[in-house]
Amino acid sequence: MIVAIIQARIGSTRLPNKVFKDLCGRPLIWHVVDRLKYSKKINKIILATTHNPLDDTLVKWAENEQVAYFRGSEENVLSRFYEAANKSKADIIVRITADDPFKDPEIIDQVIDLLQNKNLDFAYNNLPPSFPEGLDTEVFTYAALEQAYKNSKDVFEQEHVTQYFYRHPDQFSHGNIFHSKDISHLRWTIDTPNDFKLALFVYKMLYKEGMLFKTKDILNLYKDYPELLEINSEESRSEMYKQKTNETDIRN
Repeated sequence: MIVAIIQARIGSTRLPNKVFKDLCGRPLIWHVVDRLKYSKKINKIILATTHNPLDDTLVKWAENEQVAYFRGSEENVLSRFYEAANKSKADIIVRITADDPFKDPEIIDQVIDLLQNKNLDFAYNNLPPSFPEGLDTEVFTYAALEQAYKNSKDVFEQEHVTQYFYRHPDQFSHGNIFHSKDISHLRWTIDTPNDFKLALFVYKMLYKEGMLFKTKDILNLYKDYPELLEINSEESRSEMYKQKTNETDIRN
């Protein structure tokens, strides 16, 4: 069973309630879930939120949309993932964050294939990064997640789920996929008003209900509208990229 677990919560200091911000008549979180449905590998999607009463609205939305959900620790996201994986009987887990409305199911499937074909514990596309931030894909086995859950005592590792894998590369078999060209300078995640401004433009130009726009379509849009590069170019990259230490990779 391959399960995509979406970590989501309402609280956001830089962009409050961002998961419900409107993109083409739908909340951001709806698009995150919808794009995952185009994957040929994922068997189940589960929204992993918290016990915080603020997240009651997320649970209500999931119930209305018939999206499976799990409520766990707000701070220890690693335990939330482990418990959600248990509940969904996952063999392989795809980690998804709820502020990435450009996730590409074809890239996700490539990373899943890498994990399965090479019999890895952990596969990804971001070390070293060659895809835009926001297209990050991390896939790991239930056994690896259980090992991280039982052994991690570090707050940063517990908050960011996969950091135990990166910090203990000798305990797991890893593999990375690369984009044909390094485009990791692009930022396709939603954390600030400028990030959302970019998303609004891209969705206005490319989104059509019942159809999937892909990474290549967004890149072509940048060719037609080079000013897109400037919208959120000043935003800082995630702290997680400064914490990773493993350099193992597999090129495809």
